[in-house]
Amino acid sequence: MRSLLISLLFVFSLVAQAQSIKVLVQSSPLAGFQYYAGAVHWDEMKVGDALTLVRERDNSHDANAVRVEWHGEKLGYLPRKENRAVAAEMDNGGKVEARIAKLREQHSPWQRVLIEVFVVL
Repeated sequence: MRSLLISLLFVFSLVAQAQSIKVLVQSSPLAGFQYYAGAVHWDEMKVGDALTLVRERDNSHDANAVRVEWHGEKLGYLPRKENRAVAAEMDNGGKVEARIAKLREQHSPWQRVLIEVFVVL
């Protein structure tokens, strides 16, 4: 009986994970790429790689700052003009995910990394 219960919980967990809905809420270039670890790890990063978003409420330059990390390395920030909704979702305890959408060999560091941000429902 116990093993059946564990099996059912496992199956329920898989079904719940498969039924999560991700809504794309932002697609934008990565701000600050030239100042952080992006250039160092450029050859290692791949389209589709998961990114970690970290809310920086005490950031003195931007009250809505959201830091973007790849494998624990700071790559930059969500652009200031576009970060308010994601910051609010994070402040309200919402689940957000991000990934690398495009990597481009551009001279301008503002155009090198395009990221996508999703709210997970």
